Amino acid sequence: MSVSITDSKSAELYARALNVLPGGVNSPVRAMRSIGRDPIFAERAEGAELFDVDGNRYVDWMCSWGPLIHGHAHPAVLDAVTTAARAGTTFGAATAGEVELAEEVARRMPAVEMLRMTSSGTEASMSAIRLARAATGRDKLLKFSGAYHGHVDGLLAEAGSGLATQGIPASPGVTAAATAATVIVPWNDPAAVEQACAAHELAAIICEPYPANMGLVPPQDGFLEYLREQADSNGALLIFDEVITGFRVAPGGAQELTGLTPDLTVMGKVIGGGLPAAAYGGRRDLMERIAPAGTSTRRAR
Repeated sequence: MSVSITDSKSAELYARALNVLPGGVNSPVRAMRSIGRDPIFAERAEGAELFDVDGNRYVDWMCSWGPLIHGHAHPAVLDAVTTAARAGTTFGAATAGEVELAEEVARRMPAVEMLRMTSSGTEASMSAIRLARAATGRDKLLKFSGAYHGHVDGLLAEAGSGLATQGIPASPGVTAAATAATVIVPWNDPAAVEQACAAHELAAIICEPYPANMGLVPPQDGFLEYLREQADSNGALLIFDEVITGFRVAPGGAQELTGLTPDLTVMGKVIGGGLPAAAYGGRRDLMERIAPAGTSTRRAR
């Protein structure tokens, strides 16, 4: 039975939200149905603590699902955001700040020689996959069951029976055609990876080095190295989704911690201090395929 907070600001806001937002929230995970209660409506936060509109105080173990590694409202981050906003919020033109940020990311990430900024991790995943397909001339993508790489139709697939299966849509509105080129195997299963690589010419193998969407499931000893070997043998690119691990498990992400070099890397809003910023990057020869240096993954604006 759902725990409802009555006679509170949260209850009032939830009732209003149900009229204008599907389910009263802007993300299913915020609905809190899995823990049997109505949503929390946050009012403010500082450091490791979050306060809701009713004055309840929480220790925030998530910090906006990970990117706030300095906690909420860190003074240095607030100063930087305020200074930037005073100069203007968006320009539609290149800025010095994006060059400096790209240089810092490239300095930290061993596999990233160049990068392209995006506004979300979903955009970064979508673009990295598109680039891999352009670079290899292939369509198929290998991903792991239970893994989440953003709200991309081709990645919203789940596994069927067997070791290596074609993706079938896991969300209404996603067409079978959108997931037809997605091959799904279990995580930490070298035999399934080998079978999939033998059966398909892949554009890329995409993985979180330390998957978090299905609970934290570290790779077994040697599994990431095996993925690198299989990608090379197949002629596929290896994509690390470091939206969660990037700049957290080590300054240079999981690739620094493990010493393993992917071909492409996906990064999320941690690079913007929790604001809507993301990027994908990799080897120079791959990234220079992107417009205007090359002809792949053209973006508007």
